[in-house]
Amino acid sequence: MPHDFATDAEAERWHYRPPEPVRLNPLFDWPPRPAAILHWYRGAWLMLTALTIPLLIALVIWAFVLPPLEQMQSFHISWIATVWLMNVIPQTLIAGGLHWWLYMRKGQGMRKKFDKRDLTRKNGTFTFNNQVLDNIWWTLGSAMTVASLYQCVIYWVMANGWVPMLSFAQSPLACLLWMALIPMWSGLHFYWVHRLEHHPKLYKHVHAVHHRNVNVGPWSGISNHWYENFFYFTTYFIHLIIPSAPLHLLFHSYFQQISPVFSHCGFERLIAKDTEVAKSGDFFHQLHHRYFECNYGTSEIPFDKWFGTFHDGSAEGTNRTRAHKKQMYTR
Repeated sequence: MPHDFATDAEAERWHYRPPEPVRLNPLFDWPPRPAAILHWYRGAWLMLTALTIPLLIALVIWAFVLPPLEQMQSFHISWIATVWLMNVIPQTLIAGGLHWWLYMRKGQGMRKKFDKRDLTRKNGTFTFNNQVLDNIWWTLGSAMTVASLYQCVIYWVMANGWVPMLSFAQSPLACLLWMALIPMWSGLHFYWVHRLEHHPKLYKHVHAVHHRNVNVGPWSGISNHWYENFFYFTTYFIHLIIPSAPLHLLFHSYFQQISPVFSHCGFERLIAKDTEVAKSGDFFHQLHHRYFECNYGTSEIPFDKWFGTFHDGSAEGTNRTRAHKKQMYTR
């Protein structure tokens, strides 16, 4: 008998739950479903999403702000500061803007909000006894510092010609293909790094900082311990192996840094004047923050399905996750 998702007990645990089970990228389904694959990627690349917004930001920064590679052949405070500001300003505008709209102005009320609760205040679990201030500190103080450090090293290596590079003028198809594959590489890297961070020792001393956020908000996205950020941003070093252009690193940077703002914002959609203007929150990852030992990766590559840790948002999925968690901690 098929599972009745619409009426199962999991719905009672949320203020809003999507009406259908969490979906995974149909690219990996067998037999192939071309129409479903086309629909998936059309929704990702042709609408305002946590993928296209970082791409638009990257194009603007590349066209108007990014220093020429020639200036990066030796380290200098001017271009290093520019790279840091290129990270801090968009991160602050997007995370701060979403926090203002969703949690301060309450511009769409509780519509499409997953969790019934508000963000936490006066709680000693968080730095400064405040969830939002805690998240801002770990995002701007820790994450932006590590991300900027890694990016500066990669730009410096590129500028000195020590790695092969791609040119949009000479290899447009290869450049576009690599641009399209960056989110998939990010998902692959994230899954394995994330699984490592759930090792009991790393979790207790490192990843627990991020998981203070059971009920997440926009500033929670990359609110990570210093050590976690040293792992998380190693994804950028692929550009020292795969020939890339500076725009590839820019897009990768904003996708890695800004897309978690949307996936952690706590609302499935952004609504203005009763119109849904953009897809935002990710129920797949929201389930991870509530139940911890499930959905370690992303919906782009179905590692969780392959390794038995997929939670589809149903009560049955919660029961499986709890049984898995019990088995993990009673060995």
